[in-house]
Amino acid sequence: MKKISFVFGLIAAAALTSHSMFVEAKDTGNKIVQIESGALQGGVSDGIYTYFGVPYAEAHERFVPAEKVTPWSGVRKATEYGPISLQSSLTGFPVPKGKQDNNAQNLNIWTPGIDGKKRAVMVWLHGGGFATGSAQETPAYNGENLSRKGDVVVVSVNHRLNVMGHLDLSAYGEKYKYSANVGIEDIVDSLEWIQKNIASFGGDPKNVTVFGESGGGAKVLALMTSPHAKGLFHKGIVQSGATESMGVNFTTLPASRRVGELTLKNLGITKNNLDAIQSVPYDKLVEESMKAQVETAGEFGLKGALSGKVSMDWEPVVDGDFLPTNPVTPDSFAIAGKDIPLLIGSNLNEWASMNLVMGPDKGKTFTETEIDQRLQKAYGDNKDKVVAEFLKAFPTKTKADALYFDTFIRLPMLKIMSHKADQNGAPVYGYVYTHGSPFAIHTVEIPLVFNNADAEPPIPNGAVKSQAEKQAVSKMADTMSSAWISFAKTGKPEAASLPAWEAYTRSNGATMILDTDSSLVYGHDRNLMKIIAPDYQW
Repeated sequence: MKKISFVFGLIAAAALTSHSMFVEAKDTGNKIVQIESGALQGGVSDGIYTYFGVPYAEAHERFVPAEKVTPWSGVRKATEYGPISLQSSLTGFPVPKGKQDNNAQNLNIWTPGIDGKKRAVMVWLHGGGFATGSAQETPAYNGENLSRKGDVVVVSVNHRLNVMGHLDLSAYGEKYKYSANVGIEDIVDSLEWIQKNIASFGGDPKNVTVFGESGGGAKVLALMTSPHAKGLFHKGIVQSGATESMGVNFTTLPASRRVGELTLKNLGITKNNLDAIQSVPYDKLVEESMKAQVETAGEFGLKGALSGKVSMDWEPVVDGDFLPTNPVTPDSFAIAGKDIPLLIGSNLNEWASMNLVMGPDKGKTFTETEIDQRLQKAYGDNKDKVVAEFLKAFPTKTKADALYFDTFIRLPMLKIMSHKADQNGAPVYGYVYTHGSPFAIHTVEIPLVFNNADAEPPIPNGAVKSQAEKQAVSKMADTMSSAWISFAKTGKPEAASLPAWEAYTRSNGATMILDTDSSLVYGHDRNLMKIIAPDYQW
């Protein structure tokens, strides 16, 4: 990938030689690994070697591609998580714990052995849209159990987010050519690092799977669309990772450039003193860019992916270069993703039952009459049709569950699967996670995929689990982690507790229902979705 060069003093050199970061070159049982930039010493947890905060690139300036890591001498300790992208409470999103920095290009590794074995590599991209979050903000992201169970190398990646990763200054010269997509380019840099270095951690650079949930899933779709990432990974997994405006489509270049133009205007910066943006206080940059987004959204008729209000989200930009097209094209899927097998799906309830989790309905139960009244309010004259089709689609669920099934993410999933299958390239496998409905909500499957059955998901489901429920969750963790591991290793999801998982096509609609008794179904919710969204085309 073309990089932009910068001339800097070696200001990082002093930090890289600090005694807190480096140790004597002796192995104390934690394997010392030699990579292209120097020697690393990590930790070990119950037989799994860990290397945290490993730099894969260095961002010396804002809004420009990161550079290669400055080599170090001695042995660098990799026992603590590294800095995360700059984030602000002004956005309304929770701010994760940890040191924040524009130079947040680091990753975490879990591996069963430093032994030359070529293990499948699973690269986790965290959620939070493209605006917030980190690779280490929750115990659900801990890769130890997944690494041990699957004999795989697990990697999680920090990268630039929000205005730092997606402010478009591309209209102002070559230096900022990739500014609108620099957050995703960081991830590309991490994949390039993995290609060069992961063999030293017992991983196979020829068998790399990127997987992510919510915004992390949308990041996978962006990578499948970008020719800059082609050849750097071999399979993709998208968990609840798309809405119509974030994943099916991304931001247009005219809208993106307008945000950049208005942000500079709000800051009093012109083309002649453009580099003054390098020293604007971060919260000021956030504040003025948010104003620019709202103004641009009004001009272009845009709405936020989750809010539905006039606003814009930070996300990748279809610039004709880094992203030549949207992930979903009018008659197919992005060309760069044709040969990449895809596992993709969503949860039955996603955002639809959040009132039961943390809203006014938390802890409540409803009578049959109240359920009917709510169904009538939700679906009007279509109430009986919706309930009937819902129970056909999900025969193990109840009428009350029909109040809380998701279409917001499920419909984009159907569109992505159908267009990907239309390519006649690598297969696409579809699923719907239904266990625990109506608490099969957004993020709840993450700890199960990581085989961390005891870890709470990033959004807690609020349900007190009995012993039987805990056993069921443990079974789901075994099923889902096994299927994800199988897909990473072979390109096909399989588990002992699952029936044969057929690839999805537009004609067969093959979809795995993931529950305590999982089943493969065919076009199970097509009629239901047509009642709810008769004009939606997938």
